[in-house]
Amino acid sequence: MTDVPNALESALDITERDADAALRTLAAAVRSAKRAKAAATSGQLRELEQALDATVTLAEQAAAAARELRTGWRFDAAGYFSSGEYAKELLACAADAGLQAFESDDLILSYPAIVQVSPGDATVVIDKKKERRVRPSVLVGQLAALQQRPPKFRPEPFIEALASAYDLVAGVRRLRPGAPARLVDVHRVLTLLPGAARDYTRQEFARDLYLLDQSGVVDVKDGRRMSLPASAMTRSATVLTTVTRSGQSKIYAGIVFDEPHA
Repeated sequence: MTDVPNALESALDITERDADAALRTLAAAVRSAKRAKAAATSGQLRELEQALDATVTLAEQAAAAARELRTGWRFDAAGYFSSGEYAKELLACAADAGLQAFESDDLILSYPAIVQVSPGDATVVIDKKKERRVRPSVLVGQLAALQQRPPKFRPEPFIEALASAYDLVAGVRRLRPGAPARLVDVHRVLTLLPGAARDYTRQEFARDLYLLDQSGVVDVKDGRRMSLPASAMTRSATVLTTVTRSGQSKIYAGIVFDEPHA
């Protein structure tokens, strides 16, 4: 099944149709049982006999439809997720829907969301929130809706934290005033506490840098001004990559906070 490009979508579509068929037969059995009850209530014996026979027949059909529904779902969700095929199907579904998304370091980036596939329980995590609705077309719809909402991001506290981390990196690295610091080093300072690097990944840091970049906020309270220079650093392996609003790859490498002007 994993060689089918839209394996999960197709499997769910089939099960959805099977469930619909089971619902129809179950509903028919319920209606027949209600007719039997009405006939018994009023004492219509002929109608009662007919309704009872019909209820048994329809209930047997409903039971068969329910068994077919159960046995029809044979999808190996754990294997599909752990093999990476789910991520491929999700990306293909996004492309078909015109949603910009790409894979980076085992994560799926679709501005402004960061999606992590969890093979262990066949779920995904969107910006640290567990999501159990993993049908690709449904998830793509959620991601598209997120793009239409303003991001929950506060640039002012973030840029102040960046400035403090930059100062620590500059002191350790003995950088000259106004020299760029590597953003990976700044991220390392921001995530010094145990487990912090796992809770605030480089991909999330890069996403927040892009949101800060787009906000236009560049000044910190002490009067310095931030810049994110495109320098020779971008040719090294220590760069951060995110996705822009238009779906393009965006690379960040260094950061500078200029000295206050006199």
